[in-house]
Amino acid sequence: MSKIGGYFRLMRPVNCLMIGFAVIVGAALVNPTHLSAFWLNLAYGFVTGFTLSAASMAINDYYDREIDAVNEPKRPIPSGLVKPQEAMIFAMTLTAIGFSAAYFTSLYCLITAVIAWIIFVTYTTIGKRSGLPGNFLVSACVAIPLIYGSVVIAGEVALNILIFACMAFLSNTGREITKGIVDAEGDRTQNVKTLAVRYGNKIAALVASVFYVSAILLSPAPVLLNLVSFGFIPLVLVFDIGLVLSSLLLLRDYSRENARRVKKALLLWFIVGLLAFLVGALR
Repeated sequence: MSKIGGYFRLMRPVNCLMIGFAVIVGAALVNPTHLSAFWLNLAYGFVTGFTLSAASMAINDYYDREIDAVNEPKRPIPSGLVKPQEAMIFAMTLTAIGFSAAYFTSLYCLITAVIAWIIFVTYTTIGKRSGLPGNFLVSACVAIPLIYGSVVIAGEVALNILIFACMAFLSNTGREITKGIVDAEGDRTQNVKTLAVRYGNKIAALVASVFYVSAILLSPAPVLLNLVSFGFIPLVLVFDIGLVLSSLLLLRDYSRENARRVKKALLLWFIVGLLAFLVGALR
């Protein structure tokens, strides 16, 4: 494989596309009917999300290069396709592009992008082995692109976006804790201090369920504050029921195999929750 191919793999382009798309989704939640009027800001927002995500992936591989030499020797750095110094130069170049796109959008976008970059890099460098703090950082990485999309369109964080970002943060934290049950055996060998490793699967399942229920408790807020249309209600009820079922299933059986099933099903409920907010934004 060529060096260009190595740089391409270093970015994890699918992940980057998802972050860029999340920015567009955040913007759509604020103003779904007039997105075309903000096409340039949306383009800048997508570029910012894409490049900063790519930079964090490259930095991640730089710091994990010794572990990858054993576990993933075909990755760009341990395979020799990309030198460690080249990976860092590539990451800094991507960061500069992302910050530039944010600057051309607005000062608020630049500030938000810098905060997001700090969170991304904190997780990839020191956060991933910290257990619950690392779970929080991952969930922040999920929520921030939505917030950034709001800033791109409105220059502020719209209330419906803030509520959805909080629900995404809480429910994804529950999923990360559930994932820790699935990965507990391997995490012990790598000294990753997840709740499952430190306190056992039962406590991890209980704490994960608390986060799921917390997200459910926030779901009526958009209706009570008159922020969404009626179409929001049936979809968010499906989302709530899905999280309740996931919690009950996990509490009844907190084995690795069942936690894996719950973790996979949660993605479906997250998509339903997103659809609820998108439909609710059409008023």
